[in-house]
Amino acid sequence: MQAIAKVRPEPGVEIVEAPDPTPGPGEVKLKLEAASVCGTDLHIWKWDAWSAGRIRPPRIIGHEFCGTIVELGEGVEGLSVGQYVSTESHATCGHCRQCRAGQREVCANTSILGVDIDGGFRPYATIPASCAMPTDRRVPPHLAAFQDALGNAVHTVSDGPVEGQTVLITGMGPIGLFAVTVAKAMGAARVVATEISPYRTELAHAVGVDRVIDPTKEDARAELAREFPGGVDATLEMSGHPTSLALAVEATRPGGRLSCLGVYGEARQTIDMNAVIFKGINLHGIVGRRLPETWNLMRELFEAGRLNLEPVVTHRMHYTEFERAMELMAAGKAGKVVFDF
Repeated sequence: MQAIAKVRPEPGVEIVEAPDPTPGPGEVKLKLEAASVCGTDLHIWKWDAWSAGRIRPPRIIGHEFCGTIVELGEGVEGLSVGQYVSTESHATCGHCRQCRAGQREVCANTSILGVDIDGGFRPYATIPASCAMPTDRRVPPHLAAFQDALGNAVHTVSDGPVEGQTVLITGMGPIGLFAVTVAKAMGAARVVATEISPYRTELAHAVGVDRVIDPTKEDARAELAREFPGGVDATLEMSGHPTSLALAVEATRPGGRLSCLGVYGEARQTIDMNAVIFKGINLHGIVGRRLPETWNLMRELFEAGRLNLEPVVTHRMHYTEFERAMELMAAGKAGKVVFDF
């Protein structure tokens, strides 16, 4: 079968012939129904400093996908052949201090699908059984495929109080867009975003944002101060841009929270720590999804029918068109790209 793989340590990926996998102990084999492209896949395609330091080619990539279990490896319990599942990309050890304390999202020994172990951009894939998350068949494959990324948004939004709160989301990439509809579904009073791309601004309005501020055309600080004189209750920093981080500290009210998911091109950033301290801001770094809390909440949101996700899926194509998908994402001309098999 054909698979998308990082074959050598340089930009680009290739379509290679891969054997039909057999599940080992503690693994399940999936027949894929859909997959989606993540920003991590774009990093791998570009072969930036992060991917060059992490990926060990050859590696089949892809960590957001869904499918049907067709085979169980030895010792797998609680799952069955024919079950419809989506993937949790983080395979955790279960025995480190964090895992034992119920903090599996920061497991000291995490392995990531499509990064540390072979992923799912192929018709059949094997994954650790702990990464197979049972999903309601009423969730169509083109949405079920990206629950891993949606879970990032659910984790970030639910990091603090939401109902009746004012929320600022900096950056309208796919996870920022997901955060808009999640915040609305959870009862936020008003959701405002910052974004410089007209394309993504249009998507933000499609998923229900109340207002988008373009910092290149408006004074974002002045606009936010005018609309929220005391500051917003919660800021979700999704952009990974230094100016957004500074804006987030300034715009968050005393006693509010700042939940940071965006990853920065330059790891060392400078912020006004005195403002964080004297405003009593609850500053929290977000990684992955709380296991199983985030997945349980995500299932509840799907069951309630409150998530407006369709506008974020801007492209669907066969998985072998990966190069086109990467070009669209690199140009900022895509929301979520979903692969069919």
